[in-house]
Amino acid sequence: MSDLEVKFEAAAQNVQKLSKRPDNDTLLKLYAFYKQGKEGNVSGKRPGITDFKGRAKYDAWAELKDTPKEAAMKSYIELVGSLG
Repeated sequence: MSDLEVKFEAAAQNVQKLSKRPDNDTLLKLYAFYKQGKEGNVSGKRPGITDFKGRAKYDAWAELKDTPKEAAMKSYIELVGSLG
């Protein structure tokens, strides 16, 4: 496991320990950076119009299309660090 991956996993653990819940926009960014860093580009069908939460998450992740995994991991780590 690379140093970046270790920091990424540590950030994922730290986000669970935040004393204050981030706002919805920040939560969507966290989700998108995490998914892009772990899985790469979004896959699957976009959720239906009645699934507001699923659709927002899908769209946030889709905005990062073609972002390298390493760049997404770094952005995730920085964002989690700014919340601490």
